[in-house]
Amino acid sequence: MERIIVENTVKVLKEHNIINKEQHGFLAGKSMITNLLDCLNGWTLSVVNKQSVAVAYIDFAKVFDSVSHSNLGYKRRAYGVSGNL
Repeated sequence: MERIIVENTVKVLKEHNIINKEQHGFLAGKSMITNLLDCLNGWTLSVVNKQSVAVAYIDFAKVFDSVSHSNLGYKRRAYGVSGNL
């Protein structure tokens, strides 16, 4: 059931260009590894161009275990994802 919900939600978000191209979590073919590779590429280009680089990574492990379901539902509807599951 969860997979069906995720697939349909992602489909709607992609159709309406709501998902940012930098989004890596919860998307097929993207992961923490692809995120880190994109970042490493950006950092390398900055260093090569003699620009400074500041990096801060925050681990949001289990963050969705504490998300308010009512707020999540509000956000979902605000993005046009509605109807009965």
